Amino acid sequence: MVIYEKDRALCVSHRFYRPGADEFGHLPDPPKSSFEPTGSITDENCLNVHLINAYRRYGYLQADLDPLGLEKKKDVPELNPELYGAKPDDALSSSNDLQVNDLAEQLRLIYCGTMAVEFMHINNWEERQWIAQHFEEAVATELRSEERIKLAKLMLRCENFDHFLAQKFPTLKRYSGEGAEAQFGFFSEIFDSAPEHGLQQILVGIAHRGRNNLLVEMMQFPHVQMFRKIRGKPELPEGVQGSGDVLSHLVSSFDHETSGGKVHITMLPNPSHLEAQNPVAMGKARARARSLNIGDYSRGRDARVGDGVLCLLVHGDGSFTGQGVVWESIALSQAPHFRLGGVIHLVTNNQIAFTAESHIGRSSRHCTDIAKAFEYPVLHVNGDKPEDLVKATRLAMAYREKFRKDIFINLICFRKWGHNELDDPTFTNPLLYKIINSRESVPREYADELIGDELITEEEVKKLKDDHTGKLLEAYRAIDSTPPKVNHLNGYWKGIVQAPSEVQTWDTGVDVELLRYVGAQTVKVPEKFALAFGSLLVEGNDVRISGQDVGRATFCHRHAVMVDQETDQSHIPFNCIDPNQKGFLEVANNLLSEEAILGFEFGFAIDNPRRLCIWEAQFGDFNNGAQIIIDTFIASAESKWLTQSGLTMLLPHGYDGAGPEHSSCRMERFLQLCDSKEDQQPVDGENINMRVVNPSTSAQYFHLLRRQVVPNYRKPCIVVAPKILLRHPKAASSLTEFAPGTHFKNVIDDSTCKAEKVEKIIFVSGKHWIAVEKARDERGLKDTTAIVRVESLCPFPAKDLQSAVKKYSNAKSFVWSQEEPRNAGAWSFMRPRFENAVGISLKFAGRPELAWTATAIGEHHTRENEEVIKMTFEV
Repeated sequence: MVIYEKDRALCVSHRFYRPGADEFGHLPDPPKSSFEPTGSITDENCLNVHLINAYRRYGYLQADLDPLGLEKKKDVPELNPELYGAKPDDALSSSNDLQVNDLAEQLRLIYCGTMAVEFMHINNWEERQWIAQHFEEAVATELRSEERIKLAKLMLRCENFDHFLAQKFPTLKRYSGEGAEAQFGFFSEIFDSAPEHGLQQILVGIAHRGRNNLLVEMMQFPHVQMFRKIRGKPELPEGVQGSGDVLSHLVSSFDHETSGGKVHITMLPNPSHLEAQNPVAMGKARARARSLNIGDYSRGRDARVGDGVLCLLVHGDGSFTGQGVVWESIALSQAPHFRLGGVIHLVTNNQIAFTAESHIGRSSRHCTDIAKAFEYPVLHVNGDKPEDLVKATRLAMAYREKFRKDIFINLICFRKWGHNELDDPTFTNPLLYKIINSRESVPREYADELIGDELITEEEVKKLKDDHTGKLLEAYRAIDSTPPKVNHLNGYWKGIVQAPSEVQTWDTGVDVELLRYVGAQTVKVPEKFALAFGSLLVEGNDVRISGQDVGRATFCHRHAVMVDQETDQSHIPFNCIDPNQKGFLEVANNLLSEEAILGFEFGFAIDNPRRLCIWEAQFGDFNNGAQIIIDTFIASAESKWLTQSGLTMLLPHGYDGAGPEHSSCRMERFLQLCDSKEDQQPVDGENINMRVVNPSTSAQYFHLLRRQVVPNYRKPCIVVAPKILLRHPKAASSLTEFAPGTHFKNVIDDSTCKAEKVEKIIFVSGKHWIAVEKARDERGLKDTTAIVRVESLCPFPAKDLQSAVKKYSNAKSFVWSQEEPRNAGAWSFMRPRFENAVGISLKFAGRPELAWTATAIGEHHTRENEEVIKMTFEV
């Protein structure tokens, strides 16, 4: 029989396959040119080949992975030697027959134990060979005595911490690590071995379960600060603005010292929207590598990506299967401008999500089956075997370093209590929890194993618990005497402060000669916004802009990337403005995702304040797909976690007859999220959670982009950007409007009429002023009607509007005119603020209330426009 070299090469690391193998069963590398038949082998060896491949492909289906013993093993015909011609046990007649059955038993021990692997779905031959060899070596490896003792002590401390919380705070929902204590061996192994793999930074994204244990027992979060939080005391010092967050969202950042060096470890904040933090952690990891200047990120080459920085994501089995952001995030893993050089994923598989068991919570056999779609390997580990998890972790670290790809570890464990400690899971899962409640804990079982091996004694276990409890009691007693402590605005953020409550105007103008120089260097990009990008780059700031086809922009209004029409080579003029420039423009054309992309860009933005990060939606309403990121990160991160961000969102918005999904970015939703309060003075202070602006000129756009970097504080900025103004002559600005001493104008007054003659003021926002101005002039009302443009919606520009109203002292009629329906747009946000802060009552002119954003019928759109204009002047 004849086999191919690529198949023969899979048969390594066992003593039964002989042709071409060395004494360890390893074959030489195959020819790289092609996989051609290399000769014949005996029927016996062919049988071995098929059997080995079968165990490598299907062995995990027979593995002993369930610590509760609930999974009934099904027969896997592919693992039966008789399928490949072997004789049944009762018909054995030769040593060869005995060897085949002995081989099957050896393969069963390797591939069907308490640690299993899925990797045969990977198309790359080198990866498969590498994984087979290293997995088989890992199975045969034993931890040293000191490593086992360290692991036992770590798990015992984590368990003792949970028991202490249960005793002192019996009504606390603590989302303990009980049942999944083996995971702490995973963290310990990665933290300790990181310098050996060249890692300087680790970014950890983890949800609730086991988070508190990891914080206090491994990440140096003070016990007393956690106990203060549990007691209901604020975690923020007096004078620091913020609402704080719940216990299970606390964070920490510290330097971990190992024998091999130091690694900085950061746990990222997360909301309760499961898995939403994944792209955030990924974005910050890539940004951190950029900040450390590790790798070549020009033109998307991403050379040496993964050197120095590791993103570590910990998931729950139910959310990992059910949340679409998981797929979106993994889809970014090898994309240019987003790849990280491999993420290590740990799934703490409780075998139950909330109250839904596995067969209800997913349609696949394993929660990690999504990994196979991207050709990433999966290691399955029985949660009762913490040593196997350490072995799997070592393999994962080595694989990631070798291939710079994601790898997944599925830790199949259990949840000691219900969804939280106040839940009674026996209501819905009585049999499951009957088994759980009748068994010993994982740390206790492991400690007993070490006692049996005479590595530790029962007295030592008791002393460890007593000493640890004493430490916890000391922290518990210090709750009232210990002030809150936060560690923020350090490192790259040193010099950044919280925004003041008073209004501030920042000079965002630039020397005109510098602007001319920048314009000349980017002459192929005629739009004025190029000056904002270019000036920031020359000043040493990085700029990153991402979106779908963002290099040219969806509406071909940006030519940031030049493409040679004959060679297909690309060029970014912005990165060649000045030979000494330190700023770098990264133009990241991204896949068709909203939630993962926006989360990634948020993570990128929170790493370094000296970087302008922009996300441009194809159409403004596409941000709907990222609402979780907007609500729980962008709008509230500073309040909850003191995490500032200057992320800028460009959302094309404007009623041009394009229909329901291409007209509105739903600015009303953003305004509802803003905390500019009409019943407090000053209402136009800078201590808002985010800016919402609707610029109407190129100079305004220039200044708002620079304002995202110039101040000594950061705020997200939502740019409601009308598409029609990209080329409209009315939106053009003279070069003097970009010069030093100029800035973003919250309100643009009417300079075309005499103030004493004005009887009516029409307030508008965005491109709508062009249609209103045209209609006013056609009606001959230029002398008696002023048009005031509100460019800043939040913060609400109360003082500027007060000045405008005061200027037109004879005005008796005040109208708010908008393109959007009455129940959309800025109307509901503006009306009470005009009444309470400006002191006038507005009349509304716009489309009537609609359950949808806009019509898709051209005639209806035209008629509606006419009605809006008519109402504006006749209301």
